[in-house]
Amino acid sequence: MSPHPVPPPAETGKPDYLAIGSWALYDFANTIYSMNVVSLYFALWVTLDQGGEDIHYSLALSSSMLAVALSVPIFGAMSDQTGKRRGPLILLTLICVAATGAIGYADRLAAGLLLFILANYCYNASLVFYNGQLPSVSRGSHVGMVSGIGVSLGYLGAIGGLLMVKPFAEAGGRPAAFLPTAAMFLLFSIPCFIFVRDVPLAAPGPLRPGEVFRSLGKTLTHLRQYRFLFRFIIIHFLILDVVNTIIAFMSVYASRVIGFSDAQINSFLVTSTTGAMVGSLIIGWGVKRFGSLRSYLLVLALWFTALLLTVISQTEWLFWCVGPIAGMGMGGVWVVSRAILIELSPPGKVGEFFGFYGMAGKFASILGPLLWGGIVWALQTTVTFKYRAAVFSLLVLATLAIVLFRSLKKDLEEAGHPAAHAV
Repeated sequence: MSPHPVPPPAETGKPDYLAIGSWALYDFANTIYSMNVVSLYFALWVTLDQGGEDIHYSLALSSSMLAVALSVPIFGAMSDQTGKRRGPLILLTLICVAATGAIGYADRLAAGLLLFILANYCYNASLVFYNGQLPSVSRGSHVGMVSGIGVSLGYLGAIGGLLMVKPFAEAGGRPAAFLPTAAMFLLFSIPCFIFVRDVPLAAPGPLRPGEVFRSLGKTLTHLRQYRFLFRFIIIHFLILDVVNTIIAFMSVYASRVIGFSDAQINSFLVTSTTGAMVGSLIIGWGVKRFGSLRSYLLVLALWFTALLLTVISQTEWLFWCVGPIAGMGMGGVWVVSRAILIELSPPGKVGEFFGFYGMAGKFASILGPLLWGGIVWALQTTVTFKYRAAVFSLLVLATLAIVLFRSLKKDLEEAGHPAAHAV
């Protein structure tokens, strides 16, 4: 059996600042795609430019996420078996870039939806390889701080990408936004491709698909051994239902319920992204200072507050408060969840468990948008009521996540698990 790569301990050795900066810059790059395509222009291109319904976007988003959910555990196990993460990351990024640029030239709704499915699949599948690089990249630095730097740079990229693409969209309409988005995604990914290298295995061997599936099967048949980790993945699934749905539909909500113009939506996204950028740094520091479990509870509380304000907001000024709060929660959820996963995972299975972590996120990206689209489609009421009902359903999911995580935190503390005392 070929060995699993064992990343160097995150707290030993001299930090490689070039690798850390290059790795974090990929977060800057891929969030340009997430903001401009998933959160803003593609949803509005479907619903306003092409006359489609929310459910059309929901189905395209959910189908791409279903494909990712089924494949990322395999990708994670493959990366552990071979130690190869950089090559697949580069390939998937290039395909995403090409498909994203092509959306701008699609003249039919169906063609645009198919290109989006391909782009979104590759974007999300690449993250299992990217996240799997974190333990080795953070060598000599605290993993929570490195993760926080990446997330913070990511949201800075979202703001920069939004502002840099805005002139193209104003001059040529929403279709003109996709090619420059793709170009910026590629440009800022290049340092990661060059300077973040794979950790060599002690005795590397060829990829053996049979061993990949045997490793996954062994993990699944020993769930009790990893019970804390899988409980956390379930909680992470619930909160990502909230996060991914808000990312996909907040611009539509702001337009149809609050009455924001395109310019106001842009400003709202900038304020929420600024909150995410600042929050990810603060929460990354909080992971180091107070531990990952208490920091994750803070993140869940931020989401509960943001959703509650969204449901009850009747005026523009109250809705403006939602942006920074949700932004801090959005930045924090990625910072803390990656740190917790590494704390709970055996070193030789980091890639495999990032695969399961990714699978949870992708299934969340199926259920959440379908829940939202189904509620909006099924309720034959006013626009305001059915959209508020959709947000309320997310508030219920966030509440359930809080209850389950408090129980997990208590059990980890009673079991004396190192994660309960990791600071």
